[in-house]
Amino acid sequence: MSVPWPNHLLTLEEWDALPGDDGVRFELLEGLVVMTPASVSLHQRAAMRLGYRLDDQIPGELTAITEVEVVVIETPPTARRPDVSVTRADAHHANPPRIRAAEVLLAVEILSDGTRKVDRILKFAEYAEAGILQYWMLDIDGPVTLATFVLVEGHYEQAGEYTGTATLDVAGHPVTLDLDALTRR
Repeated sequence: MSVPWPNHLLTLEEWDALPGDDGVRFELLEGLVVMTPASVSLHQRAAMRLGYRLDDQIPGELTAITEVEVVVIETPPTARRPDVSVTRADAHHANPPRIRAAEVLLAVEILSDGTRKVDRILKFAEYAEAGILQYWMLDIDGPVTLATFVLVEGHYEQAGEYTGTATLDVAGHPVTLDLDALTRR
């Protein structure tokens, strides 16, 4: 059965009513449905490994999760899917379809050819405006490089740029990451 494509700005309720995930990745941008490029295997590997490594090192009241839908703007709604998010663990107890940006302490995007500009400019601004305290951009094209940003007075300021092994702050807790291991076979 086919479902007509929406021809108007969607509410979150209408977004929920759309057909389920068929392997195509969508985000909601100011009420418009936007298809985003599918992640290649190296991107998926890096996201999965980063999520696991963060989750292993942060305290139990926090959790690292991949691909959770985050509402960054309420009206018209914008719902993004950071590659990895760190949130308070209690945000997921009821297994909600999405969480609010106020519950996200760190959003991580892995840069790729089809998303690099969106991640560096649009999501950078959206996440800052939504009040997400930390934003990381992981570039896996060439030597793995991590650029980290912290929210200062409503805008992101760069906290550092890292290669190799780095000890970083996640919501006030130190984590050590071997960045090259995120993509290593």
